[in-house]
Amino acid sequence: MPKTDDNLQQILRLNVPVVVRLGERHMTVSEVVGLVPGAIIELPKPADSELDLLVNNKPIGQGVAVKVGENFGLKVTFIGDLKERVRALGSVTLTVTETVDGNASDLADRLLSGSAA
Repeated sequence: MPKTDDNLQQILRLNVPVVVRLGERHMTVSEVVGLVPGAIIELPKPADSELDLLVNNKPIGQGVAVKVGENFGLKVTFIGDLKERVRALGSVTLTVTETVDGNASDLADRLLSGSAA
């Protein structure tokens, strides 16, 4: 097997975070700081709309929530073409490296001080 095939096989075995986004809302810092248990954050998205499927914070598809045993799952109703999915994986290494290499407390301090790149 040529070296290129070995590299491709290694890449295809990598684990990447897959996120299902229920909705998104912008809040002020004071609203976030004021959150308490029991608070409800209203999302500007109809309750019956499809959920977004993201890889590396880039949308690659959509689906509907389903129950799988005692867990939630996503039944995919739309998936982008292969090129879009591969493009979404493009900068996974940078995102993961920043998260893994940095101490969470140090990273939080950098964000609060405005010195995070």
